[in-house]
Amino acid sequence: MAKKAKSLLSSLSSFTSLPATPLNQTFSQSMMEETVEAAESIIKKWDPNSSSYTKIISLFSHSRKEAKEFIRCVRDLRRAMHFLVSQHSQSAKLVLAQNLMQMGMSRLEKEFFQILSSNRDQLDPESVSGQSSISSNSEFEDVLQSDDDDDDDELKKAGESITQVEKASALVMSDLKVIAETMISCGYGKECIKTYKLFRKSIVDEGLHLLGIEKCKSSRFSRMDWGVLEPMIKNWIKAAKIGVTTLFRGEKLLCDHVFSASSTIRESCFYEIANEAGINLFSLPELVANKEKKSSPERIFRLMDLYTAISDLWPEIELIFHFDSVAAVKTLALSSMKKLKVSIQTCLTEFESTIQKDSSKALTAGGGIHKLTRSTMSFISSLSEYSHVLSKILAEHPLKRNTRLLESYFTAPILEEEHNNHSISVYLAWLILVFLCKLDIKAESYKDVSLSYLFLVNNIQFVIDTVRSTHLRNLLGDDWLTKHEAKLRSYAANYEIAAWANVYLSLPEKTSTTLSPEEAKTHFKKFHMAFEEAYMKQSSCAIPDAKLRKELKVSIAKKLVPEYREFYSKYLPTLSKDRNIEILVRFKPDNLENYLSDLFHGTPIVSSSSSSMSSSSSCISLGCVTN
Repeated sequence: MAKKAKSLLSSLSSFTSLPATPLNQTFSQSMMEETVEAAESIIKKWDPNSSSYTKIISLFSHSRKEAKEFIRCVRDLRRAMHFLVSQHSQSAKLVLAQNLMQMGMSRLEKEFFQILSSNRDQLDPESVSGQSSISSNSEFEDVLQSDDDDDDDELKKAGESITQVEKASALVMSDLKVIAETMISCGYGKECIKTYKLFRKSIVDEGLHLLGIEKCKSSRFSRMDWGVLEPMIKNWIKAAKIGVTTLFRGEKLLCDHVFSASSTIRESCFYEIANEAGINLFSLPELVANKEKKSSPERIFRLMDLYTAISDLWPEIELIFHFDSVAAVKTLALSSMKKLKVSIQTCLTEFESTIQKDSSKALTAGGGIHKLTRSTMSFISSLSEYSHVLSKILAEHPLKRNTRLLESYFTAPILEEEHNNHSISVYLAWLILVFLCKLDIKAESYKDVSLSYLFLVNNIQFVIDTVRSTHLRNLLGDDWLTKHEAKLRSYAANYEIAAWANVYLSLPEKTSTTLSPEEAKTHFKKFHMAFEEAYMKQSSCAIPDAKLRKELKVSIAKKLVPEYREFYSKYLPTLSKDRNIEILVRFKPDNLENYLSDLFHGTPIVSSSSSSMSSSSSCISLGCVTN
């Protein structure tokens, strides 16, 4: 039957090129009437209103061979109807053809819905979006041009380079495409398109719901606590990636394939299916950006996460929502990025202002690390992990800063491969400079000068360690570290002078003149008083960094112990006959080293008497004072 109809069409095609004569027209009409008769048995067999078994089964599932034949008959019938209308609009054959066409369209409409509803797995966005390529022609188009009806060849024609799952998906898409094109060409497109829009819109809406995306009113959103909002943002970032790259991308590919014959229909369908869902998806970043106009600085990281997510998806968003009708989705995504950028800049400004305005008077015991140091460096090091997004924002809209002060303090590293990082390097260096200035002010609150310097030593060491151990090192460079390590050594030297100068000065200068026993006694007394006073004061000091603690103790010991050992060895024999020698000379050089080893652990001595100053059980050499 199919071969006969095909041969008739071939004859008609060659005949229509002959001169129009009464004989030719009669022959053509005869051929078209035979086409109608050939289509009648096939179309009536699959009449959806018949009482036969074909009413309850799917043509495309039952026999793909018959499905192809059915499509041929419908298309041939359409050509015959066009001819008959032009010849005799009231002919009986034309009436029959019209009835058959309505029957055929009812069947195809039913098949279209059944394919959509029974092949959700093959048509789910993940299956569709995962296809490496989708042929613009269906396998039906190929079969209509050949006599090869072998069903095994259909899988080959669906795409040799894709997986079996993708081939199954491609076959289903091919069926939808050929039905849609056939119905549209026969003037029954509205029915097909309406079914497609309703069904696929429900799929997209359900997909967003499963991803946790719900429509949220701005009035309700504005009242949300940040503790509720933060998990929503984290979920949205995951959902947006799946939504754009899988859900919307898959839907766009499917729509473009099924309705590839008409750009107008493609645009209309995709608008109805995806526009509202797309706006719902991108409403959250917009609402967050509007809510956080006066954001707390720590919220900047979620804002940057949102900005990065949209920025990364932007090429896909532009590609998927390129139709004018769905431009609102693209506009909303772009608007969200702009507003998030403003909120991020506001957070940075607020953070800098928070540092400058910090007026807490609480001092850390023993010159230890201030809580502002910990929180500030934690925040700045976290900012460095977002250097890529911050570089873009700061390059477009640099924040105000004291350029002259910054240039005298810091030179950003020239990184050829990371040229865009220059702006973020300079900005982070500026934030640290602002913080170090605040540290200087806080150090002045200590009444003891030595504690002021030790406070600066500890806190700058913490800053340096944070820079060295995080991404900040790549952004600030080794020159930055070298400069601040030199500053640290300078503060450490100043601490030693302020804390131990009286002890150093209590010993006699090295001269050729030998001291008298009375003069030696005087220096022993001065030394013991100065050392005990310094020791009692510095025993409450703390240096959390073990390496720094050891280095400072070794430095003090190297300046003090050899001088005292020499003095002790030289003048103790001259005082050996003194009955109060044990009271007079309370410290042996080895004991002195042990006392020094007990420093900087933040454990103050409660009594000022010498008897309470118990020496450490371990004996330490100058080169290896214990931590």
